[in-house]
Amino acid sequence: MTPMALLVLYVAFRFKQFTCDFLFQTDWMALNKGKPGKEGYKALFSHTAVHGAGTTLIALLLVPSFWWLGLVDFAIHSLVDRLKGIYTLQKGWSYTDRWFWWSFGLDQEAHNLTHLAYIVMILAALGGLKL
Repeated sequence: MTPMALLVLYVAFRFKQFTCDFLFQTDWMALNKGKPGKEGYKALFSHTAVHGAGTTLIALLLVPSFWWLGLVDFAIHSLVDRLKGIYTLQKGWSYTDRWFWWSFGLDQEAHNLTHLAYIVMILAALGGLKL
């Protein structure tokens, strides 16, 4: 894989993160995914299923045998978002609190690091990076 292909892969995951976390996430998902009970899990899993589908699509385009990466992304994204949502609700943080934004940034970086792991796995499956 060439450096340009690496860049394309990186941009694909960044695009997936942006579209799934901001364009495709509804207010209902965002406001309820950290709440307890059925409603919270329904909102969370609706949101993270979109992420899983996006990762599956990227994997199918590059390494079809990695279709399962979408399931991994669903699970990891669910855990990260659930923990952030629960903690934010427990603390009563809103968008006017700096701690809300710190937890938001930490959440986004956790997803970025997860995507980096996927990129490394895909690169390895495609024969590594050729400089």
